[in-house]
Amino acid sequence: MTQKPTLVVLAAGMGSRYGGNKQIDGFGPNGETILEYSIFDAIRAGFGKVVFIVRQEILDVAKEKFLPKLQGKIEVDWVIQSLDSFVPSELKQADRVKPFGTAHAVLCAKDAVKEPFAVINADDFYGKEAFDEIGKFLSKDARPDLHAMVGYAIQNVLSENGTVSRGVCKTNEKGQLIGMTERTSIAREGGKILSKGEGEVLEIAENTPVSMNFWGFHPDVFADVEQMWKDFLPANRDNLKSEFYIPTVANNLIQSGKAAFEILPGGKTWFGVTYTEDKPVVIEALKSLHDSGEYPAELWK
Repeated sequence: MTQKPTLVVLAAGMGSRYGGNKQIDGFGPNGETILEYSIFDAIRAGFGKVVFIVRQEILDVAKEKFLPKLQGKIEVDWVIQSLDSFVPSELKQADRVKPFGTAHAVLCAKDAVKEPFAVINADDFYGKEAFDEIGKFLSKDARPDLHAMVGYAIQNVLSENGTVSRGVCKTNEKGQLIGMTERTSIAREGGKILSKGEGEVLEIAENTPVSMNFWGFHPDVFADVEQMWKDFLPANRDNLKSEFYIPTVANNLIQSGKAAFEILPGGKTWFGVTYTEDKPVVIEALKSLHDSGEYPAELWK
């Protein structure tokens, strides 16, 4: 019997550049959050559960926002990511403020997820096709040695309001991921896409696949993540800004030969709110999708 996959939502971030809590801000015609579209798309792609990873201080607000809409439509669970989660007392960083990053967030969901699962950001719109593709992969193809990532062409994931950082992918002849490099300060200039973040100006081809943090995993990955986390903590005990990222996990699994990552198609439509100025663009894009019939007039009627 095929297990229904689970959707794990990373909603504990601080939204510092945006200037507010964009995870629970309304963008749709009826005040829908961006995340509601992802959950709606996941339900139609056959997902059976959604697990929200949040900070303790936004738990009540998030429950109030999402539970009434999702009741009876999909199973819901909540996981807290705190600075103490999976951190032994002798390695605690008393002065740390910043969360430990996306792979740490995934580790926090270890006891709540037993089936193949997808991971997304709460504040990115990924599009119906992306959920269809990852839903198919998780239902049929995910194995302990085979995970996946939805790839997006870099030309489709820039902001008109400033530079962005993206995980730029290297692929093999099978189209699988063989490595990822975080490139910063990426923007379009004079018809070219340039990254100026690492002390060099690098041109990136328009169709280069990048990661928008939409991953698909077999649940055996939790054991690997936990082991890497145990190595990461002592190595970074004096660095209060160190973060443990999902691409780090992916790169380690690929380089050690422990697992391969399919780059799935389906990354056609993406938008997000990196900057406050992105908000009107997102509102207009969602309105168009409702007008064209991609989404019903009211998502949860």
